[in-house]
Amino acid sequence: MARSPNRLQHEQSPYLQQHALNPVDWYPWGEEAFTRARQDMKPVFLSVGYSTCHWCHVMERESFQNNEIASLLNTHFVSIKVDREERPDVDRIYMTALQAMGQHGGWPMSMFLTPDRRPFYGGTYYPPETLYGRAGFPDVLRRIHQVWTEERDTVMDSAGRITRFLEDLSRGGDRGRVPDTTVLDRCCREFTEMFDPQTGGFGGAPKFPRPSVFEFLLRHHARTGNARALEMVESTIWHLAHGGVTDQVGGGFHRYAVDAEWRVPHFEKMLYDQAQLARTLADLYQITKNEFYAELLRKTLDYVRRDLTGPAGGFFSAEDADSPRPEDPAEQGEGAFYVWTAKEINQSAGKDAELFSYVYGVEQSGNVPVDPQHEFTGRNILYVAQSVDEAAAHFGRDRVEIRSALEASLRTLREARKTRPRPRLDDKIIASWNGLMIEAFSRASWVLRDSDLLDHARRAGEFVLTALVDQASWTVHRRYRGGDARFEGQLDDYMALAAGLLALFEISREARWLIASIKLTEKAITIFNDPATGALFDSPGTDPSVLVRMKEHYDGAEPTGNSLAALHMLRLSQLTGNVRWREHARQILEAYAPALERQPAALPYMLAALDLYHCSGQQIVIAGNADDPRTFRLLDAVSATYLPSAAILMLDGSVDAQELIVHIPWAKEYTRRTMTAQAYVCRDYRCELPTADPEVLAGLLRTRGGAE
Repeated sequence: MARSPNRLQHEQSPYLQQHALNPVDWYPWGEEAFTRARQDMKPVFLSVGYSTCHWCHVMERESFQNNEIASLLNTHFVSIKVDREERPDVDRIYMTALQAMGQHGGWPMSMFLTPDRRPFYGGTYYPPETLYGRAGFPDVLRRIHQVWTEERDTVMDSAGRITRFLEDLSRGGDRGRVPDTTVLDRCCREFTEMFDPQTGGFGGAPKFPRPSVFEFLLRHHARTGNARALEMVESTIWHLAHGGVTDQVGGGFHRYAVDAEWRVPHFEKMLYDQAQLARTLADLYQITKNEFYAELLRKTLDYVRRDLTGPAGGFFSAEDADSPRPEDPAEQGEGAFYVWTAKEINQSAGKDAELFSYVYGVEQSGNVPVDPQHEFTGRNILYVAQSVDEAAAHFGRDRVEIRSALEASLRTLREARKTRPRPRLDDKIIASWNGLMIEAFSRASWVLRDSDLLDHARRAGEFVLTALVDQASWTVHRRYRGGDARFEGQLDDYMALAAGLLALFEISREARWLIASIKLTEKAITIFNDPATGALFDSPGTDPSVLVRMKEHYDGAEPTGNSLAALHMLRLSQLTGNVRWREHARQILEAYAPALERQPAALPYMLAALDLYHCSGQQIVIAGNADDPRTFRLLDAVSATYLPSAAILMLDGSVDAQELIVHIPWAKEYTRRTMTAQAYVCRDYRCELPTADPEVLAGLLRTRGGAE
């Protein structure tokens, strides 16, 4: 029997639309739901998730399609469904509350609120019935209804205490002084203690990449020469790249591994992971000159261009972990698109199937340990079990021939996989994630000297400024989908976009991107500044439905807004010479100083900003005709060097370059003075004598790239 759609049918979020045919009387987040709750004096059931979340799908199938559970929700609660990627401000408040209740965070998040939005109880995934001592969702609903009906005062007291905690947390504590470099040294030691020397990563299973840690460690290595910092990043990326958490067939990275060896992934693919890991790979290639990183970087960006890029140039959000099973398309299965039987490998790889299976760990009965929670038991998750050299020795074949045969087999598997039902695509376009990806494409084009990658960054920049930014007021919308730009931009939206456009300016040398970056940064200060602390709020504060304006204190899957802001403003100050941006960054670092001193490993991206704060300002100016091969040889010398504390400026005497002088007044002295390309290496805007020799320039960069 067909069901009538609920209110979520009118929403653009793919996650909300996935629940539009539930018998639950869902509301989207907004005043209508809370008015109804106040009128009926019912508690609110708030369910928060996202479209590529496996357990969100499980709870939707088990509970929200269940008529009995829907009846309980519709009778005793007002039910609200939120896409955390559209409303990170809502998610952040109630996730913080859930953790304050002593619960583990995660999604789907299931919270119970008073009609005035205050949380009083919560959890994550609830099974549809009570089993093995774990409360089933119907029992939880009945108990919450009973407590709400019979112990209302107790509920209100609990809600008041939790809300006061959130308010105190949002105000923050006392400011401190900007921490010195001993905090950076101590944090590196902490990561060394957490590091898994066997398979990389930090801690045990499940293992997440957490690229903010890589950003900090690579900068720390550049400033101090600490070899261990670099080794930890290289080891983690090597094991990550060889494991099942990397899509060996199609490129790109899955969200995380459920095991300690990076073998069994949680299969969703998120744009923000691709962006941040691409940046790490670009940095590693600059540092080590190892083609392994360049090849992995190209495969990652090829995946993004092929599968996560919209026709107008914006980047889509994610691909699901679940997809229809090839043998039964009516059934969804986690990882169904990515796993293989030995028979399928034999059919696709043909005469090289034995070689392919040897290298990629394929077993006749499947390489996934038998586990009832794994829907892909008996199948194979491809990972690099043997190297090309080991395969060459084992089969007595030339390594070039081996590599060619493996690449041919991978192409065949890619074609075979195209016949399978694809995972669902979350095609909404998020401002902050697009900023991260614009920066990744810009940096990759620089280190790989690939103009096509720069064109992709430009197209994305143009799309975002057209679709998500009001260039009259420089306000940002967070989400775009189907022609609809909606939801106020959060701090991370402004700062990730501003940072991405700044990187695009540095590589493209087009003034419009610098101007846009400055405008977005100025607007963010206006909207988010907290004069009481000097830090920035995460949300704009204009939506009355938001209980508290928070400030995040953990650089997790993505950097916090304040961490992004501190690093971006320091880079902007270093490039423009405008000390105002450095002063704003200093205030953020002072506001977060107690947290950095107390638990530095929680904020590695902000530690990357602190590292830059303690580096003396370095600028590199290339002056010359943009079409002159001598200019490009100088640019090549710069792009081949990892220079995380340097601002790079190209001046070619064009109209665009003249416009830059308005925003970068110090550079006026270094515009092209002769027909010969020249390079200047500068400290605090005081430059060495110029050189036209790329080898001399490379030597200057190697000896002057760190802190004084």
